[in-house]
Amino acid sequence: MTVFTRRTRRLAAVAVAGALAITLAACSGGGGSSAPQSISKDGTDDGSKITLWTRAPLEKQAKLLVEAYNDSHKNQVELTVVPNDDYVAKVGAAAGSGGLPDLFAADIVYVPNWVKQGLFQDISSQIDGLSYKDSINKGHLKAGTADGKEHVLPFVLDLSMMFWNKELFKEAGLDPEKAPANLEEYADAAKKVQALNKPDTYGTATGLACGGCLVFTWFPSVWADGQQVMNDEGTKSLLDSDTAKGVYSTWQDMWKAGAVLPASKDETGPTWTAAFTEGKVGVMMYPATLLSSTTFNVGVAGIPGPKGGGSTFVGGDGIGISKDSKKSAQAWNFLNWMMSEDAQVGVLAKDNDVVSRSDLATNQYSEKDPRLVTINEVAGKGETPFSLNFQEAFNAPNSPWLTLIRNAVLGDGNSVDADNKEITSVLSQ
Repeated sequence: MTVFTRRTRRLAAVAVAGALAITLAACSGGGGSSAPQSISKDGTDDGSKITLWTRAPLEKQAKLLVEAYNDSHKNQVELTVVPNDDYVAKVGAAAGSGGLPDLFAADIVYVPNWVKQGLFQDISSQIDGLSYKDSINKGHLKAGTADGKEHVLPFVLDLSMMFWNKELFKEAGLDPEKAPANLEEYADAAKKVQALNKPDTYGTATGLACGGCLVFTWFPSVWADGQQVMNDEGTKSLLDSDTAKGVYSTWQDMWKAGAVLPASKDETGPTWTAAFTEGKVGVMMYPATLLSSTTFNVGVAGIPGPKGGGSTFVGGDGIGISKDSKKSAQAWNFLNWMMSEDAQVGVLAKDNDVVSRSDLATNQYSEKDPRLVTINEVAGKGETPFSLNFQEAFNAPNSPWLTLIRNAVLGDGNSVDADNKEITSVLSQ
């Protein structure tokens, strides 16, 4: 997972970047910037040097895309990979001094704030001119839209899916080819794997001290039942619904039954997927990007809700042209190519990464592995929630979301309504 598990050490960076961004917004008046030059449909490929920044977790995909673009275009992209914990502060400092690169990727959670603060140029006319616009991941487009203007395209998608260890399922008397259809079946499978009493092997695992891990993997259970986690404005939490309470009670039951990896209680994110990767967990809500590095036989499906269904948290990064770029036409040439079949299939799908266009979900590479088709199809049904105060409400250490979860799962579960009001209090600031 590249989006939500590495934020707990970034509060100082966020504060610095926030202060710089506030200064920037005060000077610019906020809102996305307009493109400083006219841009043709395909952009300009005239041998210019284009600068691009990305976070370290996306280094693999970024390098593949940049190398393929540079090999096939006159323009040359110069890629800078920034350590994850330093990225927000670096962007904030550059924004305040007018030193942003031509293109930069942004964790989808930060996109709404950075769009509002004017860090990205308005590329609405270019996006609207794409014949396949309706197939582009809607969550990422929505996150980058302000006042009806679009500012980012999907760079790399990171999805949460349900994975299960087929060998452990078979040993536990479960059908290794059948996905748990709802959370009740998920819990039943976890308990049956736990009942094997294999050394250091557990039914399931999660990160109960990692707010980002939990939004990434538990929000989809709410969506799968047709419910929402926030209002459309991102100012009110809806995590006290009967559906949400059903999610918490199921996890509380698994915890009390001893079917959850004990280390999950204090897991803050860095190692939350390790036990499954080592073959020591039966079933888990897990990052789809780790499929290619999972060496044993696993099944993959969308994350179910209490009643069934399947959904996913569509995370990852968006990418746009910075307010400081003087090469908008050349930068758009890269973005236009990045969304093409040559890049989406010939680069990303070829490397077992998720494509950002639903019309390319089934392709020559995914057809070789039905699990990739499943992931791509679920991506089109997933959601990307956003709020200007998402970080503080959900991902920060000691966030009210973490308080709700720990009380609901590790405690008596009687404070969900009160804890949910605290989340709303932060969201509505």
